[in-house]
Amino acid sequence: MNKKMLKTIKIGVLMGGQSSEREVSLRSGGAVMKALQSRGYNVKAIDAGTDLCAVLKKEKIDLAFIALHGGHGENGAVQGLLEIMNIPYTGSGICASAVAMDKEASKKVFIYHGIPVPPFVVVRQGDTGGKKTALRTGFTLPWVVKPSAEGSSVGVEIVRKNAELRKALTDAFAYGEAVMIEKYITGREVQIGILNDKVLGGVEVRPSVGFYSYVAKYTAGMTEYIIPPELDARSYRAAKEAALLAHKALGCRGATRVDLIIDGSGGPFVLEVNTIPGMTETSLLPKIARSAGLNFAALVEKIIEGAVA
Repeated sequence: MNKKMLKTIKIGVLMGGQSSEREVSLRSGGAVMKALQSRGYNVKAIDAGTDLCAVLKKEKIDLAFIALHGGHGENGAVQGLLEIMNIPYTGSGICASAVAMDKEASKKVFIYHGIPVPPFVVVRQGDTGGKKTALRTGFTLPWVVKPSAEGSSVGVEIVRKNAELRKALTDAFAYGEAVMIEKYITGREVQIGILNDKVLGGVEVRPSVGFYSYVAKYTAGMTEYIIPPELDARSYRAAKEAALLAHKALGCRGATRVDLIIDGSGGPFVLEVNTIPGMTETSLLPKIARSAGLNFAALVEKIIEGAVA
């Protein structure tokens, strides 16, 4: 389907939803709506609630642009609904979305493919935590404690002393039954953008306090962004290769953002693949795309074209 034909169909921009990332999703969806309208597309904003199926039918949506973050929008559930309704959609499919959202499952896939990841263990509800858990990790402090199936750094804490672990686990368990304890790797935080199986480029993030937390991500002035990352050529190439391999290992498609830590020796460690990266004008993927010569509206168009290719 060419660009002219795409402008004759009705595109539903799915946003909002019911996850902990609802507000960010509304911002992403609003930016996508504005971009598509500026290019002459027939678009409809859809807040993805429990009546999503009925709304899609009522509005006669021909293609869904998924701007949902976290929850059912990113874990394969909405993708499954769209598959059943025979509505094409942007981004990764059911399986890739589900595995990418599950940090334990995705890390096991990365390990199988030889992609470096930080050492980790998974703790489940009912585990006592505290010293018992600390003895089982097999790696030294500090640790990163995070929910196993959340995005946008929701519920993530850095644990530097054993005494801090129980509270970090309790906070993370508020978001699900499984929590990952990961070895904290000291290094540069780098994000690589991928579009339709090709690397767009990368950005280095330098939060002013601690790590790239939810607050650091969405509070103006709290993070410095360096494009391209201040890495030597070898390290940057290794980061891009690891990111693309992670994207392909999960079977992702469309636009993704791969989060990595580059250690002191220049080695990349893949943290996770974001199958529905933020799509506000100031989000990381649009920043990376802009450095590659794609403005925001052009990026949105490329994502749609990839969905119907």
